Amino acid sequence: MVLFSRVALVPAHSPVFVERSQIWKVVVLGLLIVWLYAAILLRLVEQWWNDPNFSHGFLVPPFAAFILWRNRRSLSELPARPAMAGLPIIIVALLIFVVGVMGAELFLSRVSLLFLIAGLTIFFRGWRLFRGILFAWFLLFLMIPIPAIIFNHITFPLQMFASRIGAAGLSGLGVPVLREGNIINLPSMPLEVAEACSGIRSLLSLVTLGIIYGYLREARTWVRISLMCAAIPIAVAANSLRIIGTGLLTEYWGPAAAEGFFHTFSGWLIFIVSLGGLAMLHAGLRLFPNQESRAA
Repeated sequence: MVLFSRVALVPAHSPVFVERSQIWKVVVLGLLIVWLYAAILLRLVEQWWNDPNFSHGFLVPPFAAFILWRNRRSLSELPARPAMAGLPIIIVALLIFVVGVMGAELFLSRVSLLFLIAGLTIFFRGWRLFRGILFAWFLLFLMIPIPAIIFNHITFPLQMFASRIGAAGLSGLGVPVLREGNIINLPSMPLEVAEACSGIRSLLSLVTLGIIYGYLREARTWVRISLMCAAIPIAVAANSLRIIGTGLLTEYWGPAAAEGFFHTFSGWLIFIVSLGGLAMLHAGLRLFPNQESRAA
């Protein structure tokens, strides 16, 4: 087919990926992909807007585009070695798309787009370019909401853990508590650690920001991975502090003090504290010499 003919490359020193005579093929292929995935992408943006658990998705595509733009010169200098291995990846991606649409499974239909991008890149330009864009491509998975069945399996243990830590913290501060599942019974009133208070929202957002922060502020791979992994316990610890603070306000100032403005403001405050903790950890990791320093 004409659309799947190999796209010719310009000389390696040029920052342009395809020759002008081949641009129309890329444009037609791009329009077909947009037409195929338009409804799915619109629903994805709608979920980012309406579901606070996944609002961090707005940050991911622009940052992935920024990475590609930042590396545009080095990517354009990679020689084109189209690989037929991309064709089965394209076919599998389209099959996943069909299964996702027919089964009303949004996760599959959304993920299929990423595999389609991978297959087209490998088919037209080869493995070297795909390796060059691998980090930006992998980052796009963070914009896709987790399937509900997996999301619930993560949220419930977080609720229980946050309840245990919150009850232990309040007890250590002299507040008598009785915990029943995710309910912390205070002398004044019961305090429920709901799904929204499980910390999953700040955890997902902080992991995403941890990856972005590590890419922008650190060149060492092991430090970037450490920051990404550390975002998980930092987010969980910060959420536990929020529950303890809510319990203290509820007990000593009444339920009204822990609702409304404080409840919203504390969420932002704890998230800022989490970001501060991530920055402090990075400052500590900077004390370790890099490989170049050791060699010197």
